[in-house]
This record gives sequence, structure tokens and C-alpha cells, in this order.
Amino acid sequence: MVVDDLVRPDGRDDRIAVRSGASQLTYGELAEACRTFAASLLDAGLGRGERVAIYLEKRPETVVAMFGASMAGLVFVPVNPLLKPEQVGHILADCNVRVLVTSSERHAVLAPTLQGLADLRHVMLVEGVGDATPRGYDLMPWPAPSAKPCAVVRAHRHIDTDLAAIFYTSGSTGRPKGVMLSHRNITCGATSVSSYLENRPDDRLLAALPLSFDAGFSQLTTAFHVGACVVLHNYFMARDAIRALETEAITGLTAVPPLWFQLVQHPWPEAVAGTLRYIANTGGRMPRTTLDALRSRLPASKAFLMYGLTEAFRSTYLPPDEVDRRPDSIGKAIPNAEILVLREDGSRCAPHEHGELVHRGALVGMGYWNDPDKTAERYKPLPGRESGFVLPEIAVFSGDTVYSDEEGFLYFVGRRDEMIKTSGYRVSPTEIEEVVYRTGLVAEVAALGVAHDQFGQAVVLVVVPTEDASGPVDAQAIMAACQQTLPAYMVPKHIALKKGALPRNPNGKLDRKLLAEEFKDHFSAEATK
Repeated sequence: MVVDDLVRPDGRDDRIAVRSGASQLTYGELAEACRTFAASLLDAGLGRGERVAIYLEKRPETVVAMFGASMAGLVFVPVNPLLKPEQVGHILADCNVRVLVTSSERHAVLAPTLQGLADLRHVMLVEGVGDATPRGYDLMPWPAPSAKPCAVVRAHRHIDTDLAAIFYTSGSTGRPKGVMLSHRNITCGATSVSSYLENRPDDRLLAALPLSFDAGFSQLTTAFHVGACVVLHNYFMARDAIRALETEAITGLTAVPPLWFQLVQHPWPEAVAGTLRYIANTGGRMPRTTLDALRSRLPASKAFLMYGLTEAFRSTYLPPDEVDRRPDSIGKAIPNAEILVLREDGSRCAPHEHGELVHRGALVGMGYWNDPDKTAERYKPLPGRESGFVLPEIAVFSGDTVYSDEEGFLYFVGRRDEMIKTSGYRVSPTEIEEVVYRTGLVAEVAALGVAHDQFGQAVVLVVVPTEDASGPVDAQAIMAACQQTLPAYMVPKHIALKKGALPRNPNGKLDRKLLAEEFKDHFSAEATK
């Protein structure tokens, strides 16, 4: 099975597949729109496996571009619409994007960045074609609906083990890394997740998360797998999402802890409790108080607590009937996966012994785009399966420390690397630090993740002024630089001044753990002021 099979009508032509505001597409209309889009890419001469990036908010064209690129035998690259031009430019250059699908408004902001991209050949605008200014790439209009069904007979042949998509996730040492997912990874993920969520054709799922986020994209694939409807929603305030739950009669909602935290601050219409069949959490641990508040509003809704990593799409879930018994658990392996807890020597840990979470199975990704060194660090032969086979089995070594209890339920302990997990995103401290260093206002800086009830972790900057500084660090200027260059979820929530050099460990590396310990109670102390 390949990704574009998920949008083939197969007898459900008249069922609603996608809703967005007042517009909607049936499965028949979605399939035809994808075929038309695929034909336009093939007409532009794109070769097998070339990359098509989509930099849009959630809208029907976003869905059509992703599945249409797949239908043509190409690779789609969803780009977070919150990213600024510098981050977008890095992604487009890193995976040699040939076609960018975006809006006229976004293109106007991106244009200076796009000029330096040697591999970019076409920019397709979802509305209009812009002006006629000469550029290093062609402007293409969004393909008009075909007067007759389009067969896309010239599509490049693709099979389930071929590369389907590249999802960018922050790396621990700086720029985002492109996680490569095959058609098999995505379609097996859809089958697995939809099975334990018990998705069905009459479901209406609210796509509240970015579609560039693996859990956000999963709302599309799980819905399409069973013939359900996805409601695309670009919310600005939590009450907008609550209103959508009511007006769209949503039956399933997956979100990250910061959004849940916002949602419980507002009253919920009684009608929502009657239609919302389940809620699912991902992207970090949901605080118990938030979970309790949600369950009090939704007494009949099932609550699924999940854990996943982009490198393997989804890994574990806690069944709803276990939530009261073990609310701090991340559950057990999802269907068609095995989760191991291993020591550094590759042997299995005993119950309650801390070890690394390792994921094996059909959802294990294909590695990081154009980064064999990082791929080798994370994707490794499974101990005991290196020999005796034509190919060794490759598993994902998560970098997360966990333990299991006697019944096999898993519990998250912490990250082994230096990633910050905030607002459901994995954030590279180095990427934030580079922005601050470029201001010339500091001699040294460390970006830390500090525990925060709403965000999971909040970004804190610890800065050391330059030796020739005549006064205190200009925190406002640093904050302005971060706000101008970084997406909102990466902007620090607090800037702290530290005199003297930042602490180092015996290896001479910045001791982030020691620094973070100094600020561990910062936000809880703020709340009591």
C-alpha cells in the first residue's frame, strides 16, 4: 500500500473527506484534485522522487498537494507555517526542493530567501501567479479543475518501501533534520493508530495540530484509512477550537499539552460532551490536573495518552481503561510495533531499571535526509539481529530514558540529549543560541528547557555579557532578535544574566543540566508571586 491509496474513493466517492470553513471535498473530488495536481507536476518535468515542499496553513490545497505529490511518484515535504524565512530556506535547500507550493502572501515574504536556492525550479501559488518580475524560478498557478477525469498514467512507479515524505524535526546540534518516511511507514501508521483509536467512517476529526507535525499529519491518514472526515482548523484562540468542536460535531481530537492547558481555561458547550468520542494527547506528558479537568468536562469521552517520535511516527499509547490506574504511564507498544528498554550494551532492562526506549517494526523510518552520521547514531542494527540475515534489522534508538513496570507498562524518565520539548515541538538549543550570538550582545549564551505546566518545558536563556559591555545585557534587543528570526514556540520565556563563564562538564562541554537545575523552580515560583 502507498500513501496515495489512502485518498482513492473505492466506493466512497460522495462521503466528505475534508472540510475547511465553508468549503469541503468529497473523496471523489479529493482524488480528482490530487490527480490534477499530480499531472501538473509531471507536466513540469519533475523526475521520480524529487521533492515538493508545501508551506501553507491548513487548507484543502495543502492536503491535495501532499497526496497529489505522492500520486505522481514524488516526495512531499510539509513545512511548518509558523517558520520564518530563514528556517524555510534551510529546509528547501537541505532537501533540494524542486517545487514549492505556497500562497502569494507567503511568497512575497519568502522571495528574497528563494533567490539563493539553486535547485528550486517552480513556485506554485494557490491563488494567482503574482507579478512578472524575473526570478531564478517559474511561478505556476494552482492547477484548474479538469473538465474530464485525469488518469495520471505517466506517474512515476512507486512502491511501499520508497521514500514518501520528509518531516523536519529539530536536531540536537543546530539546524532541523529531515526524517525520511516511506509509504509503508505512513500507511502502517494509519492502520495501527486508527485500530486502537477505533476510528470509523462516521468520525469527524479536528485537525488542530500543524500538518507538518507527524501527529498532525496522522489525523489525515487515520481518517482517510477508514473513510472518515477531517475538519481543518487554523485556530487563533482556544475558544475558536472549542467552538469548532461544537459546530462541526467533532468526534476525535488529538492535541499537545499546551493546547489542552488552554482549552481547560474556557467553558465548554454541553453539546461537545455528547459528540466527542475520544481525546488523545501527544507531544509531551499531560499534567494530571489538566487531564482531570478534561475528563470532568467529558465524562463519556475516552482519553488516550500517547508517546511518539518523528523517527518512528508513533510508538506507544495508554488504553483509556488504564488511565486511572497509571496516569503517568506512556502505555505499551502500538499495534505492529515492539518497544524495548535496553541497557547501553544492548541487553534488556529489568522492570523498574532505567534504559533507552528502542522502537522496532514497520513504522521505523528511513533515516535522516543527507545525514549518514546522524542516521547512524539513531538508526542502528537491533542487538542480536545483526547477523544471520541478508539485511540486519534496523531499529530506532530514541535517546529517551524510560523504564517498565512488572506488567510491561512504560514510564518516561527524561531525554538523554539536550533537546527542549516545548509546546509539543522538539527544539534545538543550538539553533536559538546561534540567533543570540549573531546580535553581538553576549559573550556566551545557553538555551535551556525548564519545566512549565503549560508548555511542558519553557525556553530560558542564560546569557553572559561581552567583556567590553558598559552596562547590563540588552534583554529587550535579544528578545526582539529572537521574535524576528524564530517561530513563536522557540522564543524564550525568560532571559537571565549570569556573571562569569557558564559551567562546563569534565569534557569541556556546556553543563546544561547544572544550569537547568538552577532554574527548575523558576516558573512555579513565578506562579506564586
